[in-house]
Amino acid sequence: MRDLNAPVPELSDASRELRDAIDRCGYYPDVVADSLAVAIAGEPIRAYVLQHEPTFDRDEVRRHITILALTPTRLIVGHTDEHAADDLIRAPYASTSTEAIPLNRVNAVVVNRVVPNPAGYASVRSDPAAAGGEVVLTIGWGMVNRIDLEPAVCADPNCEADHGYTGSVAADDISLRISAAADGPAGIQQVLDFAAALSFATSR
Repeated sequence: MRDLNAPVPELSDASRELRDAIDRCGYYPDVVADSLAVAIAGEPIRAYVLQHEPTFDRDEVRRHITILALTPTRLIVGHTDEHAADDLIRAPYASTSTEAIPLNRVNAVVVNRVVPNPAGYASVRSDPAAAGGEVVLTIGWGMVNRIDLEPAVCADPNCEADHGYTGSVAADDISLRISAAADGPAGIQQVLDFAAALSFATSR
């Protein structure tokens, strides 16, 4: 039994690692970091995921960065987009947005994995990232619900009656896809570690 008078070990703070990752990404690091700092509000970072997504806009490349950060009390979601000059802003610019979600609002943490060569998975179990493939992390907190509808049918294949519609409602506030081919094995491991940390934080 643990000694109740013993000091409780402090959890690590990954704020420095997150800033280093933002700097390595090289995508307007000061803009991205300052935007996150407003939402994080001085709390320590327990885990994070950073994804940099270049997209093609005609003959130009536009960049987008998504960052998920877990603090002791909240899930922070940050987006930064790059834009071309337009009629209102005559020079290229970036736009940022952050959302801070209390952990008690998070009601869904869904992890979908694609694992190549599943027969050989036992050999890489200690290092899930080595298995490659991809991971899709979907998090819901009740802001966005997706409704999927389809015509309802009965068991009679010859029935032509109108049975209305059937469907399902799914929480889908953010979905992040990480693949070994695009983000590297470290990206797979990072999103799995983040999903585990978020699942643990929201289970208490």
